[in-house]
Amino acid sequence: MKRVLNRSCIAALAIAITPLLGWSVRAEINRVRFPDLDGLVHYTTVRRGSVTEHIMTTPAALEAVKNRQPIPVGTHFVLVDYRDGQLYRYFVMEKSEGFGADYDERRRTGDWQFQWFWANKSVNLNENTARCQSCHNSQRGADYLFTAYRIPRLNGTPVE
Repeated sequence: MKRVLNRSCIAALAIAITPLLGWSVRAEINRVRFPDLDGLVHYTTVRRGSVTEHIMTTPAALEAVKNRQPIPVGTHFVLVDYRDGQLYRYFVMEKSEGFGADYDERRRTGDWQFQWFWANKSVNLNENTARCQSCHNSQRGADYLFTAYRIPRLNGTPVE
């Protein structure tokens, strides 16, 4: 009984402290909107076993990366997630003026916000976007992007 009480107290404490740290313990709605996919350009594909991820962005973002310029406000990056050859979901990063101010400084990823969408383009509330922010924070020096290095420069060599 004592062990169960201790675990309960620890769990309650973790739940109470988490909002104070600025982290969400559940999925959330934010300001990311699903983009017009026809206006985006595919620039790389990542394969992991039965998962295939096609990654695309705006032509303006491609040009910015090629020219070592900041990614423009209004940019979307979209990861199209296929499982066993079937469309499963989308991961969307959107950069917009003031998006960073929606979060505590420790959770902020510049002015990027992240959202998961199901194949039917409805928000996927099974995914915790705080986890996305935590991971993408490791790419602060690359404007929070993991795959920008796959975009070729104007001379055809990949971005470092």
